[in-house]
This record gives sequence, structure tokens and C-alpha cells, in this order.
Amino acid sequence: MESIVITPKTKDEAKIITDLLNKMNISSSVITDEEKEDLGLLMMMKEVDRNDKVSRDEIMKKLN
Repeated sequence: MESIVITPKTKDEAKIITDLLNKMNISSSVITDEEKEDLGLLMMMKEVDRNDKVSRDEIMKKLN
């Protein structure tokens, strides 16, 4: 099932939305900013081409 991400502006808005979802018997969960970042990184990692290799020399040049 698809998900909807909602970012309320205030704690009051969050409470109203959460209460409404509960009344409608719709499950919901609250995630932290750190968890949102983790999800974004996970999505980027899934999209990366794992067949593309970089030589050690190229990495060392970038580090210098």
C-alpha cells in the first residue's frame, strides 16, 4: 500500500491530524527527523548502480 507523508507546522496541527486519523481508524506513526533522513538515504542507496566500480587511484586522488 502507498503511504502519505504529512509534515504539520505546529504541535496543535499534528494533534488534530493524529486525532482525525484515529477517529477514521487509519493507522499512523510518527517518525523523527533522523528517521526521515535514514529513509532518504536508504532510497538513494537502492537507486545506486552497484556494477559501477571506481579504482583505488581515483579515490586517493579525490582524497588529496
